[in-house]
Order: sequence, then structure tokens, then C-alpha cells
Amino acid sequence: MTYFAGEYDVAVIGAGHAGIEAALAAARLGCRTAVFTINMDAVGNCPCNPSIGGTAKGHLVREIDALGGEMGKTADECFLQSRMLNRGKGPAVHSLRAQIDRRKYSDTMKHKLELQDNLELRQAEITDIEKCDGGWLLTTQMLARYRCKTVVIATGTYLGGRIYVGEVSYEGGPDGMFPATRLGASLKELGLPLRRFKTGTPARMLRRSIDFSQLEVQQGDTPPQPFSYETESLGDNKVVCHISWTNDDTKQVILENIHRSPLYAGRIEGVGPRYCPSFEDKVMRFKDKPRHQLFIEPCGENTEEMYMQGMSSSLPEEVQLKFYRTIKGLENCVMMRPAYAIEYDCVDPTAMNATLEFKDYPGLYGAGQFNGSSGYEEAAAQGFVAGVNAALKVLGREPLVLTRDSSYIGTLIDDLVTKGANEPYRMMTSRSEYRLVLRQDNADERLTPTGYRLGLISEKRYRRFLEKQEQKKAEIKRLKSTTIAPSDELNEMLVSRETSPVTTGTRLIELMKRPQLGYEALRAFDTERPQLDPNVFEQVEIEVKYEGYIQKQLRQVEQMRRLENKRLPFDFDYKTLTGLRLEAQEKLNKIKPLNIGQASRISGVSPADVSVLLIWLAANGGQRNGAS
Repeated sequence: MTYFAGEYDVAVIGAGHAGIEAALAAARLGCRTAVFTINMDAVGNCPCNPSIGGTAKGHLVREIDALGGEMGKTADECFLQSRMLNRGKGPAVHSLRAQIDRRKYSDTMKHKLELQDNLELRQAEITDIEKCDGGWLLTTQMLARYRCKTVVIATGTYLGGRIYVGEVSYEGGPDGMFPATRLGASLKELGLPLRRFKTGTPARMLRRSIDFSQLEVQQGDTPPQPFSYETESLGDNKVVCHISWTNDDTKQVILENIHRSPLYAGRIEGVGPRYCPSFEDKVMRFKDKPRHQLFIEPCGENTEEMYMQGMSSSLPEEVQLKFYRTIKGLENCVMMRPAYAIEYDCVDPTAMNATLEFKDYPGLYGAGQFNGSSGYEEAAAQGFVAGVNAALKVLGREPLVLTRDSSYIGTLIDDLVTKGANEPYRMMTSRSEYRLVLRQDNADERLTPTGYRLGLISEKRYRRFLEKQEQKKAEIKRLKSTTIAPSDELNEMLVSRETSPVTTGTRLIELMKRPQLGYEALRAFDTERPQLDPNVFEQVEIEVKYEGYIQKQLRQVEQMRRLENKRLPFDFDYKTLTGLRLEAQEKLNKIKPLNIGQASRISGVSPADVSVLLIWLAANGGQRNGAS
């Protein structure tokens, strides 16, 4: 009789941001779940920036929260400073970013895993994974064996991790942790298409060695906004951040030592992130740029470490110190942790479908940096979807597939599984063609009903959400029915804001549509305004002002949905379809798109190829042959 150390419905390999969301979601759906980590002290670690959110990333955090995930709540519990980015631009790109206490965040997430019903947190390195009857068999470095119905791989940058600092390189994980050195070989033997990516992190400096009097202060917003729809108030910001700039001396140090960079010396084979390059790469790629911005951010309330945002490097330690000391305010800085690059194994995400399940390995899922993405938020979003789908598979329920028009999460996953990732993928607002309707302020409106249907949003929270939606409808109705009489005071205000005065009674909604006006400007003249959640007013104002643009984008969404509804057979050999170009045949056979919409987004599939698919579908009974 075979002895197993444990048997689970869902096993999660890795307890970073992806693994946490996967494990919590699966356990909360009622599945017996285990999450394995090499070191329990690294659960929820933030090895890079001590922040959550940012441009487009803040959207992901709000969406995770709207679905019933945990990242937003924990970020609120551990926040130090909160700022809304891109306020000078339209609401589609407004994104929340919060400085957090990174150690508190890690401790809080670990404790939440420990307290969760149906969930076991285990310190163990998974070294082998193989298919077995009824699921998967996991083996640890201590030769303990676990049988699991489904598995989520969320290994982050640990898988085959190798650290680079100048001429020195060694096997290692982030923040001095051990790497996962044997699991990669097992995954290759299984047949997963692995490749190498690279990322990096800046140095940390001793707070008292920095001359803050020379730096620009960056305050948080007042009042600060939370990520979670369940957080009522954050209180006051607890810290400030600072800004400095590099100069010609900084650039000169880089140019004199670029031959010592493992990236430029050819020792790093992994592909790095285009949108978050090392500082030496910035200097080499933008030689004409006179300076680069540096953000100096606290890592927590109970540490003196300061994070050098924007200055990651893999140069030797003494070179790092030399170029940091050319920067205003850092002339006498003391380096507590040097910057480093890390190279790691990840998978080609086109081997998965939109549920993040591997097409050729039922019950096996991937999430986070293992899937070729970068960033805490991208990882957490994928972890949530992978964990939910692993649980739904065990429970015999329909899988969760988030579409591009529903969310940034849907856009992220569709990009990965349809287009692949030739470099670490980073979410940006420009990646969504529907960003005006996928704003962070309406994430609950878009996704909370889905979270409720899944069983991850409580009845109390859902009732509160429905009440908010009713308040929003009532407020729009009030704006349409309320008329403001002309007056000298009103016209004086209108003229002062460079908009036309009124001579007759004007409906509030018509005034609200003017770009120069909003709720705050009209406060003195809107005497019957109800007391509502500020988020309700925010959504109403945006929808009123951008009504025409939003309606236009909703029509685009509907057009794409018609293509998404034209299903394609999963097991069809596109080489048998005459009229398709050879490249299209190869790409379609590799990706196995579920529908015409997904097929149209595959690189190498032209509009002419899509026309061939549409004609073929029509001739073969349309959706009759589609995948179920």
C-alpha cells in the first residue's frame, strides 16, 4: 500500500502573491487545499518595491478585491502612504498606488493562510511532479509524497533561480532565499515548454545616511483612498517619499563600468523586462537623456531600509555604491542590501487556455511569474483565477473565464495565452482597448456579481453592493430631474471657471457634463444633494461626463462579443483548412483558440485568415461544431 503524507483537492506550489490568492480562493470554495513554500518566512514577500498598485496595476488590485480576493484588503491593512496616479489625465488611467510595510504585509498574509479553513500551509520544497491516477503526485526534497487532484504552479522567480552581481553569480532565490533547483528538471521531463527570463531589484540604503534636505518631498493624498471596497477608512498617511535625479557623473560611472555588467558581458541569457530595465540598461538605451528620476521609499515603519525605486542594477557592489553616491542626497549613503539581477525559469503561457489550465495536462495550472509575467499584482490576479478554476474543476462546476471586455484580469490572461510573452509581461492601461469602461472606480460593478456567483463574496457585502448600485441609479435620475435657476452667484462661478453663464433654468446633469464643472464646483447650488458614498459620486460624474465615449466603447464591446460567440472546435487541425496562410495554420494549431475573437488576436493571424475562418464556420453549421 502506497503511503501519502497528505491528499488534497488543490495543491499550490509557492506562497508568493500568486500562490496566496490561489490557495485562499480554492480553500474558500470548499476544497481541501495545501500551499507549499520553500521557506514560510517568505510567504507574501515583496522582494522588490515596497508598494502595491500603480498604473494599471491598481486596476488589477481593485478587480481582485471585487471578485473576493485578498490583496487589496491586506494592502489597506499595511499601508503607509496612498496616492492616486495620473490625476492629470482622464479617469480611465487613474490608478491607485500604496506604499506598504513589506514585513507587516508578509506577516499578515501568512497569518491569513494559517487561519483559513480547509487550508494547510507547509514548508517544503517540491522537487518532482508526475501524473497519477486521479490527479498528480508531488514529491518533496524530504521524499514526502502528496496526492492531489489539481495543482497550481506559482514558483515566482525561485524556479532555477540564479543571482547576478557583477562578475559573481550563484544559484539563489530572491532576498537570499534558496532556489527551487530540482523542480524545473521535473517540469521539463513532464514536457512543459520552459524558458529563461530575468528581472532585478535596486539597492536598499540606511535611512540616516541620506540627506533628505536635498530631496523633493512626495506627499500622499488627503484623504488616502483604500483598495478594498470593504475598507471604510485608512486613517492618515504615515510616511512621505522623496525624489532625486541622476546626473552626468552618474552616467559616467555606468559608461566606465558597463563591461562589468553581466547583462552586457553576455553572462545573463534570460530576457529582461522592457518596461522596467536595469539602470545601466536605461543609460545605454537612452544615452542622450541627461538624467533619470529616482524615488526613495521607506520599506516599513520598523526598519531603516530605504528602497531606491527606478535604480535596479546587476553591476558589482562597489560600482553600485559609486554611482549611487553621485546622486543628490545620497553622497554619503550606506548600502544595506546591494542591487542584484535574478534569472529564473518560466513557461510559455500559450501552452495554457484562458482558465490557466495547461491544454495537454488537465488539472495542472500555472500562475504569476511562472507564466511569464512580472509584478505582484499581475501574479495575484492570475493566482486568483488559477486557484478558482482548480477548485471549480474539482467541484465539477463551470470554469471561470474573464474576458477582455470584463476586466484587466481578462486582458492580462488573454494576452498571455493568446499572444505569449517574449519578455516579462507587465500590465499597462494601453494594453486594453476597452479602458474607458474598465476603470478602477467601477471594478465592483463589473466583477462583484461574478464573485458572488462563485461564492467568494458574502451575502452582506453583496447586499451592500446592490444598495450602492440603486443609489447610483437614483442619483443619475435626480441629476436629470433637478433644475438650477440662474442667479448672479451661479453665473459668477461659471464665468470664473471659463464656462458660459446661463439665462434659464438648467438641469444639473447638463451642468455636470461641462468639463470645467463637477460635484465640488456645484456644491453650493445643489442644496438637495443626498449623503452618499464618495465612490458613488465619482462613478456618476465620470459616466455623465463621458457618456458619449462610453456608449461608443460599449458598441465596440458588443461587436467583439459577436466574434467571441463564434466558437471554434478545440481539436480541429487547421492544416486541413485551405485558404489559410501557413503561418496562420501553425499559430492556430499551437494556440487552439476557443473562438473567432481570440483567433483574431493571435500574432500571425491576419484579417484575411479570420475571413477564411468565418466562411468555414458558416459552411459547417456555425457554432454547431464549436467547443463546449
